[in-house]
Amino acid sequence: MEYIYVFYERQEDIMDALMRHLLITVLAIFFACILAIPLGIFLAKTSQNWIRSIIFTITNIFQTVPSLAMLAIFIPIIGIGLKPAIIALFLYSLLPILRNTYAAFKSIDEGIVESAKGMGYSSLQRLFQIEILIAIPYIMSGIRLTTVYIINWATLAAFIGAGGLGQLIIGGMGVNNKPLIFAAAILAMLLALVTDFLLARVENLFSKKTNVKGSDIMEESV
Repeated sequence: MEYIYVFYERQEDIMDALMRHLLITVLAIFFACILAIPLGIFLAKTSQNWIRSIIFTITNIFQTVPSLAMLAIFIPIIGIGLKPAIIALFLYSLLPILRNTYAAFKSIDEGIVESAKGMGYSSLQRLFQIEILIAIPYIMSGIRLTTVYIINWATLAAFIGAGGLGQLIIGGMGVNNKPLIFAAAILAMLLALVTDFLLARVENLFSKKTNVKGSDIMEESV
């Protein structure tokens, strides 16, 4: 019973930690999307291979740094708390979103692009009215995978004072409070599962719209 009662007894602490965990995750993913999606589009369209190579190498380097080491790197520069946690997780988020965006634009059927040109679409119209719509399911796939990872990695942010569900796990371990550790771990797992489910639904929705859009363009060009 104590494993269930802890949700009532510590509901304020648990809700605060959950909201903090969500805040860290959402901000890290949001900033990663703002940078990685336009950058991925640019890399897919540029003919300069050396630019692609440099950017992918840099983002790959971020992925090779262990999570705790990445968090610790920013302590002497920024200090402890929310900011270094968000920056570290933002850097971890870049590669999968960037890679999926790049691959999405590279995989667009040239026939659709040529048909749009023939229908008088300008480059910006093709980008915003056709290419992005076609690429969105692949981009969403990268965002979905990254978000689940970041929810898990955000538990480590507690080690630098950022709070979140990891703080309850660490606090519970310090006083051997097994129900509290259980509650925080279960919530982190459920948060990842629910987020994955919701983003999968969004991804499927965009996939259906993409298929319709591609078909419409091909029919109109005939």
